[in-house]
Amino acid sequence: MTDKISKDPAAAPAGPGASGSPYEAIKAIPVRHYGRWVSAVVVVALLGWLIYAFSQGNIIWATVWDKVFDPSVLDGLANTVIISVSSMALGLVLGVVFAVMRLSKNPVTGAVAWLYIWFFRGTPVYVQLLVWFNLSLIFQYINLGPIYKNETVDVMTPFMVALLGLGLNEGAYMAEIVRAGIQSVDEGQTEAAHALGMSQTKTMGRVVLPQAMRVIVPPTGNEFINMLKTSSLVSAVQYTELLRASSNIGSTAGAVMEMLFVASIWYLALTSVFSVGQYYLERRFARGSLRSLPPTPLQRVKANLLTFKRSPEGSR
Repeated sequence: MTDKISKDPAAAPAGPGASGSPYEAIKAIPVRHYGRWVSAVVVVALLGWLIYAFSQGNIIWATVWDKVFDPSVLDGLANTVIISVSSMALGLVLGVVFAVMRLSKNPVTGAVAWLYIWFFRGTPVYVQLLVWFNLSLIFQYINLGPIYKNETVDVMTPFMVALLGLGLNEGAYMAEIVRAGIQSVDEGQTEAAHALGMSQTKTMGRVVLPQAMRVIVPPTGNEFINMLKTSSLVSAVQYTELLRASSNIGSTAGAVMEMLFVASIWYLALTSVFSVGQYYLERRFARGSLRSLPPTPLQRVKANLLTFKRSPEGSR
């Protein structure tokens, strides 16, 4: 009985060698997700319908491409970048100052910082721009004593109004972002710095803030990209940025919708460029918290190209 079983080919070990497994390998059949295919088809169909609807609309697409590099549009684009960078720089400085004041043990500075954040976060930035624009209705002169004195109308130019409106509003949000970053640093770092004899200012500048940057940078990048789009509101205070420059051309040439598409193209270009910068800035400040940084998109592309080049050699 034993000899018959041993000679039976069905009972023989499988595989090329005698040490192979006597069992047949399990063939795993992946589950078919028909819902994914259906949803993909629906999304592609809706996207195609949307593109077709815009292509059939009363839009002169040649005008869009002709006006993309119009000198007035490029001047408005430059003004958008200038006011966005300037307002973000002002907001970042104010954010650091008021975050430190908010965390201070001094009840007066803490209360002032809380009041500032409460007011500028609680009112719309559009209302703040209009208040600064009409400030001469309240103060006819800006009098700083022997330092400076002038009429408010001459001081509050469109650029100054836009800078104060966007910068002060951004400072309130940046104060909360910086405060969260500072509080993310372990208190033992501060105690160790004080034990070494470092002052409160040196501890904040050399120990706490550098470590807090990896928490501060990502939301700061998002705030700056949002600033690029929020800057379109300053057209209400006569500042000629991208949207206002495009709207002026659209109302003159009778191409309102076309010029809105031109503005949208440039806004998308700006946000894309600064998003790449944000990615590499976050990558730089993440060096101290990660053992090995993930590959960049360019490094991934190069790795895939090298894989494709090596695959024919491996097949030989």
